[in-house]
Amino acid sequence: MEPEFPFEFLVFGTPLSQQASSTSKQEWKQRIREESAKKLPEMSFCYEGHVAVTIYHFPQSVMVGDVDNIVKPILDALGAHLYKDDNQVVRVAVQKFEAGQPAIFTNPSAALTEALTGPRPVTYIEISNEPFGEVA
Repeated sequence: MEPEFPFEFLVFGTPLSQQASSTSKQEWKQRIREESAKKLPEMSFCYEGHVAVTIYHFPQSVMVGDVDNIVKPILDALGAHLYKDDNQVVRVAVQKFEAGQPAIFTNPSAALTEALTGPRPVTYIEISNEPFGEVA
């Protein structure tokens, strides 16, 4: 059984970049897999088509580091777990919403609403099997 799309989940904590220590980076990737696994149906298998990934990070204060550095570990963590390989990702949208910065969405999902209103730091991740649609 394939995951239902769009597939959304939250990962609490500060995301790590590709430059982080190997141990820390592996722990971050494991946390991503664990949080996504909570939303996957039992006996699910990796999706084989193209996907788009949306990443919204909500840091507790001003984000240290560049927003683009958090992408690769997230994509790698989802490969061979949610989709077979990160070469299936044809579009990535990533944005940070620092404290005090407006984050206005029309009809946010329950997961995105939780990210907007809940504790920080948190990263919202959405995987879509409609990669050529418009970014919301």
